[in-house]
Amino acid sequence: MEVYYGLEKEFNIKNPVITTGSFDGVHIGHKTILNRLRKLAKEVDGESVLITFHPHPRKVLYPDTAGRELRLINSQSEKIKLLRTTKLDHLIIVEFTHEFSRMTSADFIRKILAGKLGARKVVVGFNHHFGHNREGDYEYLYELGKFFKFEVEEIPQQDIDNETVSSTKIRKALREGNIQRANAYLDHHYIIRGTLEKGDPGLCGMGFPTLRLPVEEESKLIPPDGLYAVHIISGNLYYRGMIKVRRPDGNPNVQAPEISLQMHLFEYNNNLCGKVATVFFHKQMRDEKVFTNGYDLLGELQEAREETEELIY
Repeated sequence: MEVYYGLEKEFNIKNPVITTGSFDGVHIGHKTILNRLRKLAKEVDGESVLITFHPHPRKVLYPDTAGRELRLINSQSEKIKLLRTTKLDHLIIVEFTHEFSRMTSADFIRKILAGKLGARKVVVGFNHHFGHNREGDYEYLYELGKFFKFEVEEIPQQDIDNETVSSTKIRKALREGNIQRANAYLDHHYIIRGTLEKGDPGLCGMGFPTLRLPVEEESKLIPPDGLYAVHIISGNLYYRGMIKVRRPDGNPNVQAPEISLQMHLFEYNNNLCGKVATVFFHKQMRDEKVFTNGYDLLGELQEAREETEELIY
């Protein structure tokens, strides 16, 4: 998959079959659209293209209301990693600004879909809207497509209803710590990706050495405080383990960079410090608890480790 940042360069994409959207989570509904995109591209001897936006449009348009509280399932690097698994040919990441938001749907079609990319086909989900004030829809796209000589396909509502779940449902499951439900909606594990650092020396002294996982973006949605069963992949290395999520003073409104993520790997490797890793969440094993002494904490960690080892082979 080729990744492009912005629309400034000259594109040389063969018979582009294009869709657009945020695709936060790259969930099963998104995969329905991308699978159709790839199938259509193959039929016209073309290549599949997704145009997505960063930051999320709500963060730019409504920074003090809807955008302020929005937490995203994926950081940008996580979304790129997940999209690579879909066998998409081209990903174009457009910086979403106030200026870009004022582009009319007609200009988006004329300047970008037809002019810049030379679209052969455009695929949209049911009830899709685009352009300034969301004025563009399937009917408008279809009419202009005839003028600019590209075809338009709308994924039927029934196909979307059969396969899709909203990102809102996934976020709700994650906020409740229901990782297994979120994973089922996503059709893959919820992930956090970051560069590993040295962990809590106190836990190391108790026989539970940890690595700290910093979070890239403050809008990243982090599950509630507690202990989670995970596995990680760094390069071609695979490890099982547990990760402890803790917010300062238990404040649920704390944003991602301030949240402590301490990870204990069963096959601990100190050489992982400074390495990029993807952490795959399986299940919440324990809610957050306050322990009055280290013995109780150690016992709880040992018990959770045994359960996690049975859960993840």
